[in-house]
Amino acid sequence: MSVQTNKDLVRRFYEAIEHENYETLKDLCHQDFVFYPQVDTPFFGVEGLIESEKKNFDAFPDFKMPIKSMVAEGDQVAVYFIFEGTHTGIPFNGIPATGKIVNFSLMMLLRMTDGKIIEKRSHVDMHDILRQLGSNF
Repeated sequence: MSVQTNKDLVRRFYEAIEHENYETLKDLCHQDFVFYPQVDTPFFGVEGLIESEKKNFDAFPDFKMPIKSMVAEGDQVAVYFIFEGTHTGIPFNGIPATGKIVNFSLMMLLRMTDGKIIEKRSHVDMHDILRQLGSNF
């Protein structure tokens, strides 16, 4: 696949997440999909990703994730975006809803194979999120 095709696939992937369209998300991911929310903590299968995303977005029901930049080479696409949301939903990381607006940056690295996303690696500063929510972690 071309670099542009990979970028288009990743763009559709994040649009599906932002619209909570988990059926489309399943179609975009390879059957051997692996999600790494941290360096060595894999979730195997797209269901692990969906469960993780639902928990986060249930805590921030009005979330937005505008993509700020994408860089691609070979079978990989790096995505930088800003998450924006108000903590009015379920507890996040054990913190009850605060009503606070949270903004934080994310960097993701995705790898494609056979026209689908097979791997997603997430890099986020969890301490920044917790600080914005008022946690003393």
